[in-house]
Amino acid sequence: MAAQPSKLKLWGGRFTGKTDPLMQMYNESLSYDKRMFAQDILGSQAYAKATCKAGILTTEERDTIISGLERVRQEWASGTFVIHPEIDEDIHTANERRLGEIIGTHIAGKLHTGRSRNDQVATDMRLWLRDELNEIEGYLIEFLRATVERAEEQIDALLPGYTHVQRAQPIRWSHWLMSHAFMFLSDLERLRELKKRVNKSPLGCGALAGNPFNLDREFLAKELGFDGCIQNSLIGVADRDFVVETLQWATLMMNHVSRWSEDLIIYSTAEFGFVTLADAYSTGSSLMPQKKNSDSLELLRGKSGRVFGQMAGFLYTVKGLPSSYNKDLQEDKEPLFDCVTTVQNSLQIATGVVATLTIYPEKMKAALTMDMLATDLADYLVRKGVPFRETHHISGACVREAEKRKLSGIDQLGLDVLQSIDERFGEDVLEVFDFERSVELRSSTGGTCKASVIKQIEELTKVLQRAPNGVVEN
Repeated sequence: MAAQPSKLKLWGGRFTGKTDPLMQMYNESLSYDKRMFAQDILGSQAYAKATCKAGILTTEERDTIISGLERVRQEWASGTFVIHPEIDEDIHTANERRLGEIIGTHIAGKLHTGRSRNDQVATDMRLWLRDELNEIEGYLIEFLRATVERAEEQIDALLPGYTHVQRAQPIRWSHWLMSHAFMFLSDLERLRELKKRVNKSPLGCGALAGNPFNLDREFLAKELGFDGCIQNSLIGVADRDFVVETLQWATLMMNHVSRWSEDLIIYSTAEFGFVTLADAYSTGSSLMPQKKNSDSLELLRGKSGRVFGQMAGFLYTVKGLPSSYNKDLQEDKEPLFDCVTTVQNSLQIATGVVATLTIYPEKMKAALTMDMLATDLADYLVRKGVPFRETHHISGACVREAEKRKLSGIDQLGLDVLQSIDERFGEDVLEVFDFERSVELRSSTGGTCKASVIKQIEELTKVLQRAPNGVVEN
């Protein structure tokens, strides 16, 4: 007697021998792709509507399938779905098997007409990723808003700006915050572009050659909220550029998280003492009771390497594949799933860190040294008409003289010594030795003066208030 269809693998008709148990384990993906259960059911419900529209299903069969699939969805959602490991290779097989048990295999077996797991899995992944990217976008916006809020509140704090990890010129703490905010703003813009390419429908492409039942793919795309159809069936089932691009986007975004974390790790050391993380985002030492470690930031820095590895690994998987679908593409899910989870968690942790850390403006100010105003001293002479290349040399001579005299800074040289180095120094040169003045002189667009930083905050806030479609949110 022939085996019942519900007990057969979807591809089992061609084969008579048993599958090696190790091969069965090696081949299955349900253990991780079951997270797409809702998207798989949504796609199947839409497909039932389209096959009815094409005359394959009656309206009664369509409605029976749709209601049966809703029961399957509820079982997954409630945790009562029973997996049959010997049959359920993946989420598609599991859902179809269970649907047959609920409504009967005769009607359930019609659902797969003209459809392949090749276009089904591609559809599920795009639907799932679309939902997850929307969540990521929300988390990224929350992080940016928390950063902007802190920049507004603490705009008066000054600290050293660094190049080559050496103190360079004074800047506002808010200017530092906004420098990272604009990197993350670029990530937000790239994410919104990525979402457009993810949101294309492959459903109806079949195994590779298309659908032979005059299926209305545009109807399917609209039903599932896609922006349109992928126009070639071969690429529809084989394209994983949307996965690669997501991993690439995440790699760059997490690289920005890592650089942001590195700065804060340095600033939180006892040697700097500019910031302290809240206890909620710190840990202690198992040996040294005095330690307060910035483990949240170190983990964020470390997770960036994890995401990069996922991107590099999957890109290497797809680089030599022949056309159309190949089973290698099953390797797309685990790195993508893990990457999405990592990014979502990381953005929430980063938001918590920036919203709750404490800054120490006096320690920041104490780290400012007068040698950081050497460029301001050169600029003083530039304003008197001296070429900058000459003033740079003169200012350097002043720094050298202060070091020679073992003075704490060039401001300690006094007017007489400064004029002995260059007679064009006037009494007003002493006004140069003011950190607030130095910061306020950087008043061009993008500079660190208060008005410029406020403008940066305003510009970024406008973008955050604007939804992807250009509508301004309340």
